[in-house]
Amino acid sequence: MKQLTPAFLYPLTGVAALASLASCAGEKESQKPYNIVYIMTDDHTAQMMSCYGGLIETPNLDRIANDGVIFTNSFVANSLSGPSRACMLTGKHSHANGFTDNSTCVFDGSQQTMPKLLRQAGYQTALIGKWHLISLPTGFDHWEILPGQGDYYNPSFITMDNDTVVEKGYLTNLITDKSIDWMENQRDKEKPFCLFIHHKAIHRNWLPELKYLDLYEDKTFPLPENFYDDYEGRPAAAAQEMGIFKDMDIIYDNKMWKADVNTPLKSTYEAFVGRLNPEDRKVYDDFYQPIIDEFYKKNPKGKELAEWKYQRYMRDYAKVVKSLDDNVGRVLDYLKEKGMLDNTLVVYTSDQGFYMGEHGWFDKRFMYEESMHTPLIMHLPKGFNAKGEIPQMVQNIDYAPTFLDLAGAPIPEDIQGVSLLPLLKGEKPADWRTSLYYHFYEYPAEHMVKRHYGVRTERYKLIHFYNDIDEWELYDLQEDPTEMHNLYGQPGYEKITEDLMNELHKLQAQYQDPIEEKLQAAKAEK
Repeated sequence: MKQLTPAFLYPLTGVAALASLASCAGEKESQKPYNIVYIMTDDHTAQMMSCYGGLIETPNLDRIANDGVIFTNSFVANSLSGPSRACMLTGKHSHANGFTDNSTCVFDGSQQTMPKLLRQAGYQTALIGKWHLISLPTGFDHWEILPGQGDYYNPSFITMDNDTVVEKGYLTNLITDKSIDWMENQRDKEKPFCLFIHHKAIHRNWLPELKYLDLYEDKTFPLPENFYDDYEGRPAAAAQEMGIFKDMDIIYDNKMWKADVNTPLKSTYEAFVGRLNPEDRKVYDDFYQPIIDEFYKKNPKGKELAEWKYQRYMRDYAKVVKSLDDNVGRVLDYLKEKGMLDNTLVVYTSDQGFYMGEHGWFDKRFMYEESMHTPLIMHLPKGFNAKGEIPQMVQNIDYAPTFLDLAGAPIPEDIQGVSLLPLLKGEKPADWRTSLYYHFYEYPAEHMVKRHYGVRTERYKLIHFYNDIDEWELYDLQEDPTEMHNLYGQPGYEKITEDLMNELHKLQAQYQDPIEEKLQAAKAEK
């Protein structure tokens, strides 16, 4: 398969309607209802997937891309874990579904969601893994979720009986074990199903499966060209607290534990690795201790320390990806063994992208490409003709209407996303969207990324940072794919800015986001 280089890297309802839908997709009238397996990871970015031309090999993810489709312009509406999940479940932007940020919101489980609508259409629904929406899941026949962010080692699960059970093992493997067990032993095999496999991986602080501790230790990752970004002309970027050099915790993130060294997150790290049993803890410590000894002996400073932290970060992140990729392969193998692949849509994505040293950062949140962009690959069931790259701009609010459309269920008018089924059939709709809306709310909070909203077109991006700041940024993604040069207010860009402002206001009206009205009202009060 051709490796991609994204810019930043360089009416009928229910099961009864599926026969009609399948006919439209080129299948026979007797086509069985399609199953859906939705695999979502946390903070996995296209830069770390080989099918996107990334820095490591992900052979099982490549199986999906090689066999199906790979979206080259896939984006989120709000680059943060909980809000992204709420957008997926509801098909609506954050202001419309009510879950705008992780720090103040509780998901309203009584509202309309895609899993509830699938159940009404005759589907069984199950969710296993990370939930991260505070309230308990609704709309699922079966669920087992992680408390909060969950733990990589010997994790706890909350069951539908509201019991918290500690399981022995590595979290990514356990989520897959439970998912396969549900498909094999717990579901009603006379009904179609939609299974949500939600991994904690590859979330901070990137604790590897023990068998992969040595992996990538001989690999030196290339430094991004803008690793030493000075944020000139971008005050919001300068104000963040997600820099690898200044904000990455040497113990929590880089595992350089030492008894007489204290950091803000040291105790949290100790709790995470303290979940290992004594035998496994010895394996863990035996690996890291020589690295710890060498680090404190050399005591790197300045650029040497920044680049050392970057390499440790990249290696640990890549190790966690390896286990994730293994487990995607397990799911594909199970579906193939059971003869289900031809009748199942398999979706792989992440709740957003992530910074792998670009701009000197880790984490997400910003509307810049690395975090607004998210990987999206799909294995398509028989009857869908698309293959290879799909260049149209899609967003995570599109997943809900796509799954409903596939199930032959009606798509409610208040859903703001659009079905991707025409693209999966190989069609190229002339009226497909040409712009995307984004809105990030969580400030003040961890990493201190300012609140902002904006519009992205094929070539340009306009962002407004607001709240305790009033700054605009404009980027030409064709000429400046790494978003280093803010063109807002520069001579010669007046017409482009005006057009983008009009498009931004059009999208805010279309999605009924009241932010502009609120900002204008706040100005009037001053």
